[in-house]
Amino acid sequence: MKETLFRYVLAAIALAFTIFFFFYVLPPALSPFDPGSAILGGFVNPFAAGYSTDVILCWAVLAVWILYERDRVKYGWICILLGAVPGVAVGFAVYLLMRMKQGVT
Repeated sequence: MKETLFRYVLAAIALAFTIFFFFYVLPPALSPFDPGSAILGGFVNPFAAGYSTDVILCWAVLAVWILYERDRVKYGWICILLGAVPGVAVGFAVYLLMRMKQGVT
């Protein structure tokens, strides 16, 4: 895959999940505002708990990687926040794009 296509695909994935999050996930989480129920909703059955745990630990891996490379990638910490809201798909994609833009290999 060529680098330009790779960048566009990463940006499309980040945008697609962000749109999904703001139209599908955010409205029920805010009405009524109950962040605890929104978070625990990912653990309603064993399958959901498995996926939720995987996402949480993927976010932890991303956060550790970003902190490890903090001297080489400027503003990487923003991707830790993006990994939490809207989600890991966005934080990870944006971090890869940031690394490429800054020439980190």
